Amino acid sequence: MPPKLYPRLMLAVLTGLNILNYVDRNALFAVQSEIKKEFLVTDTQLGNLTFAFFLTYMIAAPLIGWGADRFPRKPFVVIGIVIWSGFTLLTWFAHDYWQLFFRHAIVGIGEASYVTIAPTLIADSFPKEKRGQMLSIFYVGLPFGSAAGYLIGGFFGNFFGWRAPFMVAGIPGLLLAVVLWFLPEPPRGQSDEPGGDFRTELAGLWKNGAFVTACLGMAMYTFAVGGIQAWMPTFLVRLRHLGLLQVNITFGVIVLVNGLGATILGGWIADRLLKRYFGAYYTFPGMAMFVSVPFMVLAVYSTGVWMWPMIFAAVFFLLIGTGPTNTALVNSVSPAARSTALAVNVIVVHLLGDAISPSLIGRISDNSSLPVAFSVGYVAAALSGAILIYGARYAPRLLKSA
Repeated sequence: MPPKLYPRLMLAVLTGLNILNYVDRNALFAVQSEIKKEFLVTDTQLGNLTFAFFLTYMIAAPLIGWGADRFPRKPFVVIGIVIWSGFTLLTWFAHDYWQLFFRHAIVGIGEASYVTIAPTLIADSFPKEKRGQMLSIFYVGLPFGSAAGYLIGGFFGNFFGWRAPFMVAGIPGLLLAVVLWFLPEPPRGQSDEPGGDFRTELAGLWKNGAFVTACLGMAMYTFAVGGIQAWMPTFLVRLRHLGLLQVNITFGVIVLVNGLGATILGGWIADRLLKRYFGAYYTFPGMAMFVSVPFMVLAVYSTGVWMWPMIFAAVFFLLIGTGPTNTALVNSVSPAARSTALAVNVIVVHLLGDAISPSLIGRISDNSSLPVAFSVGYVAAALSGAILIYGARYAPRLLKSA
């Protein structure tokens, strides 16, 4: 294979794995109502499955990031894929709540190794001026994989039981891990300008305004998106009295269409705005988060013919800033500390974000109602917008050569 094709093949394989990464997470959300029936658990306990996943995810991420900044990165990624795909397959043997809890916790360890390192491999595979677009393609995995999780979970969960979707999600990951193993790892930092100051290194990370604001903005975004996507299918089944298959197919298609369209469009727009304004990777997604808030409210309280269009609009504005915010994060640190910085970001984003929002929404729901519980997501989305717009002042300036 010609060496010039390696970067695009790397991008394709890592994007495919990122899709599977989110299929596993969202297949759980698609079948929560069935798990509740079989194991007779509360909404709080259902939310705690996601908390268990992110707890191990956050513990593993800094250790993996530290190692990946000092040793070859590809072995960490491949071993992580094998762990998460293998335990996804083992869901078939989960026959009580605590077995499922343990499985979900171990999957978090595997996925931490992938999410911490994969963006750095893409960043080193392409020049800096194309990085926003390429990372937007990679992060299509979030909405595309989320949509596929709902579709696979809704279809296979409806006809073959709630365990079947996890079988479908596990096998492709093992196959792609083999392909990745045979691809050459790009040299670390080959696409970045030489030099830098202490703020881009790990020792000065918390004095790096570009990193801190990107991190906190993403955390509030993740709180909102994580909580709503975890409970929206259950909300539609329970309070809108729709069928499991109908809910997950319709919601899955909405996430899929917006995931492809909004995510890629957002990366394309932000790359062009960056030529005019150095803070575009912050301001553009920040404005989108503000616009998403009223549509999120209408998505929950609308009924009849307006319900699905409002859900569609809310998902569109939530997803359009995915690529730019992740690119802002990658650009805010130097290659030497990038894996470790992404590991720190994993801890902050999930500790303040979707590690707690599903459980919090479940707890509020147990004591009041799901519509009331969703209100914490609206507040988080607005905070995300404010933090990102403020953070634009710290955005790094690209060299003229870039």
